[in-house]
Amino acid sequence: MKVTINQEENKYSVTLEGRVDTTNADQFQKDVAVLMEASQPDIEIDCSAMEYTSSQGLRVFLQLQKNVTAHQGKLVLTRMQPHVKEVFDITGFSNIIKIV
Repeated sequence: MKVTINQEENKYSVTLEGRVDTTNADQFQKDVAVLMEASQPDIEIDCSAMEYTSSQGLRVFLQLQKNVTAHQGKLVLTRMQPHVKEVFDITGFSNIIKIV
């Protein structure tokens, strides 16, 4: 898994590559910790290169969404592969997190 974060004022552009699973979910959480503390963050995560997410990865996405909402920001996941989006759909996360 590789996380790349670019920031311009309160706008964050994130690229997520590889698998988000039990072996690296803690690192993923550390990587996005700066996003969880931003004031009114505008976050767009490009998921086109994300191959898989486990329940541990979903937990990090949920925490990120909760923190962004608490800080009056917005989060959107983009370009998600169909088999990954299916996991978000089945678990109901696509009703919680905006996916385009």
